[in-house]
Amino acid sequence: MTNDIIILPLVVHLFFSILLMFFWNKVNFQKIVSVVGNAVALGVAIWVFIFVYNNGTYIVESGNWSAPFGIVFVGDMLAVTLVLLTAIAGFAVSIFSTISVIKARLRFGYFSVFHFLLLGLNGAFLTGDIFNLYVWFEIIIISSFVLISIGGEKNQLEGAVKYFALNFFASMIFLTALGVLYGLVGTLNMADISLKIAEVENRTLVEISAVLFLVGFGIKSAIFPLYFWLPASYHTPPSAVSAIFAGLLTKVGVYALIRVFALIYGGDSFLTILLLTLAILTIFSGGVGAIIQNNIKKVFMYFIICHIGFMIGGLALYTEIAMAGVIFYLIHDIIIKTNLFLMSGLIYRIKTTTNMKKLGGLYANYPKLSLLMAIPLFSLIGIPPLSGYWPKISLFLASFNAEEYWLFGALVFGSLITLIVIAKLWSEVFWKDQPQLDFPKKFIYFNQLRFGQKFTFIFPVAFLTFVTLYIGFGAEHIQQLSQRIATELMNNELYINAVLKQ
Repeated sequence: MTNDIIILPLVVHLFFSILLMFFWNKVNFQKIVSVVGNAVALGVAIWVFIFVYNNGTYIVESGNWSAPFGIVFVGDMLAVTLVLLTAIAGFAVSIFSTISVIKARLRFGYFSVFHFLLLGLNGAFLTGDIFNLYVWFEIIIISSFVLISIGGEKNQLEGAVKYFALNFFASMIFLTALGVLYGLVGTLNMADISLKIAEVENRTLVEISAVLFLVGFGIKSAIFPLYFWLPASYHTPPSAVSAIFAGLLTKVGVYALIRVFALIYGGDSFLTILLLTLAILTIFSGGVGAIIQNNIKKVFMYFIICHIGFMIGGLALYTEIAMAGVIFYLIHDIIIKTNLFLMSGLIYRIKTTTNMKKLGGLYANYPKLSLLMAIPLFSLIGIPPLSGYWPKISLFLASFNAEEYWLFGALVFGSLITLIVIAKLWSEVFWKDQPQLDFPKKFIYFNQLRFGQKFTFIFPVAFLTFVTLYIGFGAEHIQQLSQRIATELMNNELYINAVLKQ
């Protein structure tokens, strides 16, 4: 069935990104337009989600060319769920950007590029053509490179070069994998590839193409040993930019792994062993990296890596309960990681630093704000009944049932490391007394802001915290959604039949 409703999230962001170009020098007007645009995008994403939830998978055929010959956009439950999460994160970050990003950076088209980035993310989630996925990835890379380098500071440019170089390398590998796959099956439509890949006699070439995709997507999702670009670059831009990067950019790589490996390479024994090994090493390396850091942002960066390992491990198990755990964890992680980096920006505005050794006394001075921040931190740990607890149960159970005890141990290790590091962070930043240090006098501190400005800082954090609480306390609904997506992923014929109209 075909309905153009599923491409509305793309149309909205394209419209607002172009509209904002006509108001290049009117920064205050751009702020209003961007927030309104993201509010509209959130409303549209909710509408699309409800529509697909009630009616099942829908497709749009570009130029009225039927699949597999034309490019199709596919609105299944996985795609529209990620579109909704993108809209939620984008709305929060757009509001935070209006107060946290300085005008000198906003004058370089920050909001227009921001909408282009969200356009690329939505396109990647909705496309049903694997080459089109590559095109959307390039839009994401170009937009994110501009955002990470706006301002032109030395550390920013250094981080931007590392970010772009590694992601450009990943794109080349992705394109190589596409060439190998196209040579094997003669099609780029993912549903059609899923049917034809089983007929290929040369299984070695099939596994080579899979490894190439794994490397390409692995760099983008920051799995071991391909993650070194992330902690070298994500701490350099403003917190608003880091937040959208942390919440969504690595997750689009995870989405690509889930989509390609579940639809095309699912159940391959060689890939299972490889993914399990990489997942365990990713959890371990991310956890060890987090425990030795003293900067809040860098702690959160290594937790991005560590918790990516949780999702890759669930994908490797490739059982329905494991896939449900992966989807639940993905939903939780996008919201939490976005919020954590917004929190780091708020802490910086209060104290002018994110170095834990120089911080302290936050709870004594801002008790209500500290309790608000405690919710995402404790959700990250997975304290019941908060959002991080429920997907871990599924992943623990799936790894134990599959007798993958090394993965089970890695999941326990990652959870304990998260608990230890967050306990250390809470003690250093919130509990201990503020060290006697000289702070910049020209800096505009949080307590010097007007009420409206303070509200603009706090609202995005509170909004995402509310979403986190819903995920935790409404876990039954999220579990049902995750189970439905997992069922669709494990039964490829549902996706194939919708796209190819069989």
